Amino acid sequence: MKSLKTLVIAAALSLGAVGAGHAQAPAAAPAEAPAATTAANPAPAAADVAAPTAAPVATEAAVPAGDATYVPMKPTPGVGQPIDAGIDFQPQVSPVGEQAYWFNHVILLPVITIITLIVLGLMLWAMFRFRAKANPVPSKTTHNTFIEIIWTAIPVLILAVIAVPSIRLLAQQYEPPSKEALTIKVTGYQWYWGYAYPDQGIGEYVSKILTEEQAKAAGEPYHLAVDNRMVVPVGRQVKLIITGADVIHSFSVPAFWTKMDAVPGRANETTFTANKVGVYYGQCSELCGVDHGYMPIAVEVLPVDKWEAWVRSRGGNPAGPVAAAPAAAPAAAVATPAATPAATTTEAAPAAAPVAAPVAKN
Repeated sequence: MKSLKTLVIAAALSLGAVGAGHAQAPAAAPAEAPAATTAANPAPAAADVAAPTAAPVATEAAVPAGDATYVPMKPTPGVGQPIDAGIDFQPQVSPVGEQAYWFNHVILLPVITIITLIVLGLMLWAMFRFRAKANPVPSKTTHNTFIEIIWTAIPVLILAVIAVPSIRLLAQQYEPPSKEALTIKVTGYQWYWGYAYPDQGIGEYVSKILTEEQAKAAGEPYHLAVDNRMVVPVGRQVKLIITGADVIHSFSVPAFWTKMDAVPGRANETTFTANKVGVYYGQCSELCGVDHGYMPIAVEVLPVDKWEAWVRSRGGNPAGPVAAAPAAAPAAAVATPAATPAATTTEAAPAAAPVAAPVAKN
């Protein structure tokens, strides 16, 4: 009888344990499912946060569509271009050009004129004083030490005086550009020029000669007028990186005292600073083929605000890449919090382990 009661109690306990196990097992499964769902959901949320953040940055970095305030300047007759019967240099509008103009007119021309007059006077005096009729018996003098010292020492002194401003001018012409210089890449083609402003984001555009009818309609000199000018701001140093695409050309603008060869496969550098607003012309100064004479250069010097308007009209950024760089900082700042929810959900994943633990204990 006791054994029968023992069997009944054991069977009842076994059925209760099995029922309890079946009753608790489903409870563990739903507990884990929400944890997995929570871990999976934040990933799209991070993408959603990053996407709206990137959109405003792209909008801020985008260049203004254009600027209608730029109007090409009309040239001034006789300024920045040749004149009829002209024998002098063009009026200079750059510091280097002004220095060179002064050096030529104040030092070189007076020295050359004085030497020429002295030599001419000596020739006339010798022709008259030592002519055959006045000297039937010619002199047999062959050396005069004093005279030889004079005509050796005086030229040395003259060259020493000229060397000082000459070397100073040469150093000024090849002085490295400043960090604030405007960089323009100039490429010579047969037979036109290409200009690019890499810092402002303006890609290369070509500059070709206008026809005679187009030049007259624009009020510009024929053989010098072009469809697209190089445009620079007044008072700012300009660094030209000059190269050639096919044969050797030469970029020359007399009013800036600027001339540099454009050699294929080589990047030459020169600088100028235009200190007067206006339109200044030049031409290719290296024989480069059949249309060499139809390869003009036109540089328009504008006030800073109008130059910035021109840059915007070309789709560029007047401030250059330095001002555009800080716009990327907010993107990184916003993107960092966007990743934080993902880390939080990672920490939430271990919460599923304590839920399953009591089941193991049971």
